[in-house]
Amino acid sequence: MVKCHFLLTATLVSLMLSSVIAHGDKKEGVTYDGRSLIINGKRELLFSGSIHYPRSTPEMWPELIQKAKRGGLNVIQTYVFWNIHEPEQGKFNFEGSYDLVKFIKTIGENGMFATIRLGPFIQAEWNHGGLPYWLREIPDIIFRSDNAPFKIQMEKFVTMIINKMKEEKLFASQGGPIVLAQIENEYNTVQLAYRNLGVSYVQWAGNMALGLKTGVPWVMCKQKDAPGPVINTCNGRHCGDTFTGPNSPDKPHLWTENWTAQVFGDPPSQRSVEDTAFSVARWFSKNGSLVNYYMNCCLFRNNPDTMMKLLLMNMVCRGNQNGSHLKDLHRALNLCKKALLWGTPNVQRLSADVEARFYEQPGTNDCAAFLANNNTKEPETVTFRGEKYYLPAKSISILPDCKTVVYNTMTVVSQHNSRNFVKSRKTDGKLQWEMFSEAIPSNLPVDSRIPRELYNLTKDKTDYTWFTTTINVDRNDLSARKDINPVLRVASLGHAMVAFVNGEFIGSAHGSQIEKSFVLQRSVKLKPGINFVTLLGSLVGLPDSGAYMEHRYAGPRGVSILGLNTGTLDLSSNGWGHQVALSGETAKVFTKEGGAKVTWSKVNKDGPPVTWYKTLFDAPEGKSPVSVRMTGMKKGMVWINGRSIGRYWMTFISPLGEPTQSEYHIPRSYLKPTDNLMVILEEEEASPEKIEILTVNRDTICSYVNEYDHPPNVRSWERKNNKFTPVADDEKPAARLKCPNQKKIVAVQFASFGDPSGTCGNFAVGTCDSPMSKKVAEQHCLGKNSCVIPMDKGLFTGNKDNCPNLSKNLAVQVKCSDKNPKRSANQA
Repeated sequence: MVKCHFLLTATLVSLMLSSVIAHGDKKEGVTYDGRSLIINGKRELLFSGSIHYPRSTPEMWPELIQKAKRGGLNVIQTYVFWNIHEPEQGKFNFEGSYDLVKFIKTIGENGMFATIRLGPFIQAEWNHGGLPYWLREIPDIIFRSDNAPFKIQMEKFVTMIINKMKEEKLFASQGGPIVLAQIENEYNTVQLAYRNLGVSYVQWAGNMALGLKTGVPWVMCKQKDAPGPVINTCNGRHCGDTFTGPNSPDKPHLWTENWTAQVFGDPPSQRSVEDTAFSVARWFSKNGSLVNYYMNCCLFRNNPDTMMKLLLMNMVCRGNQNGSHLKDLHRALNLCKKALLWGTPNVQRLSADVEARFYEQPGTNDCAAFLANNNTKEPETVTFRGEKYYLPAKSISILPDCKTVVYNTMTVVSQHNSRNFVKSRKTDGKLQWEMFSEAIPSNLPVDSRIPRELYNLTKDKTDYTWFTTTINVDRNDLSARKDINPVLRVASLGHAMVAFVNGEFIGSAHGSQIEKSFVLQRSVKLKPGINFVTLLGSLVGLPDSGAYMEHRYAGPRGVSILGLNTGTLDLSSNGWGHQVALSGETAKVFTKEGGAKVTWSKVNKDGPPVTWYKTLFDAPEGKSPVSVRMTGMKKGMVWINGRSIGRYWMTFISPLGEPTQSEYHIPRSYLKPTDNLMVILEEEEASPEKIEILTVNRDTICSYVNEYDHPPNVRSWERKNNKFTPVADDEKPAARLKCPNQKKIVAVQFASFGDPSGTCGNFAVGTCDSPMSKKVAEQHCLGKNSCVIPMDKGLFTGNKDNCPNLSKNLAVQVKCSDKNPKRSANQA
């Protein structure tokens, strides 16, 4: 159980935790105490979301930030990515999607706070954890340790970023939006590997950061021994239950990562909004004052260009599907704000599984309560202060006045929606493909006795390197039986490989996020005399986490031929030639100018391995997001008008036997109205004929309510003149629906009053259903931008209730569009 601290006033100690800079007669800055951050002299409840600037485009930043704000957030959190800003030592890049200053200013322009996480090791499911490759080539360096070569470079970068923020007056102490900064990242997970050098490194890193005098607090996430005034914070799914608390009573409870992610390669899943809401309500009921959703939005799920390699993590955004329920949660918590920030915490056990956590300010009417049912299977009705309250299983009800339930984490009153992929009318069946195949090298000049290490060869400038060797086979080495062939075995440290013998493709193999190493083993046809073995080794980025990252390696380590009459032939020390990068990469055939340098041919069947494909397409209709579905392809990269949208990997199959990801985002800012050039590099045998250009919408919206258990929407109340009052005349449950972008409801796709089951996009009628359900929904909603369907039994059953002993639910699913509504026969 998290230890609750009684309210502490802003003492001299807390004032010393942040420098304060005077602007005229006004003092601004960020301090803290054991209850919360104090921003410009005011306590705040902070609801934050992670949006990483290089994972989207500058054109998208305002909309992403505004959506976050509409979802009830008041903070945007981002990492700072060293390897994009300093890809070569001493050469810096802050242009385009890397314009950190512009991103922070955009946050401020939208009236939100910002948190920057400098690391500079950040993990972030990002190539090399944000560390630039060139660090690996500095003599005697040990990353993230009390190691002079590393500390020199780390301090240079962190200082440069902080000075850049100061020059633009972006810290809150200067009137800017930045209220928190982070140094290092989850170091406790590797600290023991460095022993005493880890302990001293943590102290050095924290004190180095404090010495930069930003005027805002510094944090270290998952770092119990964060030094001095540096705040240790929690990362995880359920920090309200797992966080042991700050390492000093004068530090606030901050949750820097509330995880919503899905690992690439796992079965498709998304953390339920009910579970997320439960964890957040639990956190704020236990003295929490900041939560950050990680991620709030991540649009590039692979990598935005070949120099930014997001590793095998499919980031699930906290998008519109969950946003409404969490928006309501933020509103409910804000209704409790004064009691939470100034009240005294108390705990009362109401039953074996139910507890009440409440905050009261003595001498006032300020009181807020959280009633938590910790039973994961059974609902319960309890009495609190003389009133009875129904609590669904594993849920928390929020009472901003210690009397009135305005929100329950398990009860989704707000509408939700389903994502739809729609074929673009401008490209459906019209893509004309051409292809250009790479020449397979067979006998590169030998430059090493053994295959060279892949990271060192590519230096993070390409994913690809060719390896070649030759063997002289005597006729007597080969089996006389035609049904028995030798076998090529390649043991690789990762990440993927395509193999050829005598120019003929023999197969491919790859590792996983669990085990990077793999063994490729394929039957081969050898001929008497000289035979050529060619391997194309490929990477999906450098390691993004763990201890001693500078000592991680990739690429083929052992190569042998099995099944020869003379026994196994070890080729590992046979003498190897290497060619870094593909010829098409060097020629930049993914651009219009580079593509003109090679000869393209029409596609009429599956193309051979290591082939480039290109086509032209018009920008899809409307303004909805655009994606490409890579059906028929296997593994490679995609460019749009010369700009990479990253890797695709259709052959990375989930345990369910399906591709982990099939659709890949194309930023609209990359597109012209017509003749957009799409170029694909495919590593294996494949055909692009089934590739589709899609638009993505959330025009399927739903509501699911219960006649008894649902509290009215939290928007039915407000706090005005320090009084908690209802603002709606009718507080009865109802299904509320509203189309996005001024569209209208054109069809009721599902409606059932009874015991329907399922989720938006997948509802099903239960054993009890009113035949009037769809007609009632159409009467209230068709042709409107928004509608309210009362949870009125008389509307749906009239004088006859076929299941009177059943508590009724109402599930409604409608379609939004700019077109005219479709009416069912009974409505017409």
